[in-house]
Amino acid sequence: MSRLVLIVEDSEPCAETLEIALESLPGFETRVMRSAIAAMEALRNNGHQVAALVTDLNIHRVPGNSPDGFDLIRQLRAEPRFARLPILLISGDSDPRLPARALEQGANAFFAKPYSPSAVRRKLEQLLCSQG
Repeated sequence: MSRLVLIVEDSEPCAETLEIALESLPGFETRVMRSAIAAMEALRNNGHQVAALVTDLNIHRVPGNSPDGFDLIRQLRAEPRFARLPILLISGDSDPRLPARALEQGANAFFAKPYSPSAVRRKLEQLLCSQG
């Protein structure tokens, strides 16, 4: 049975780029979620199948109502079963403090847009291999 890599991205071109980069990972399949809420629901229902998460920071939000990428990471890290889940955070924001903040929040890696899809794939492979 294939394990899942969830991609949380509301931009269709970015989601497609990530899917193409990750679709040939042997033994894995990708699934795109358009919001952090959809991703949390998928994780709560199918968390045992999810091997990794790649999320955008600024996913579609209803102000004050729906979580962003940092909120998603914090929620996941608060649950023991997701404490070691590989999480890659992607952002188009230009704040130079974001990479450090991403790691502090619990991401395993940070990629600034525009990013290299092959670099994202390499990092994800590295994280998945280190899990055993």
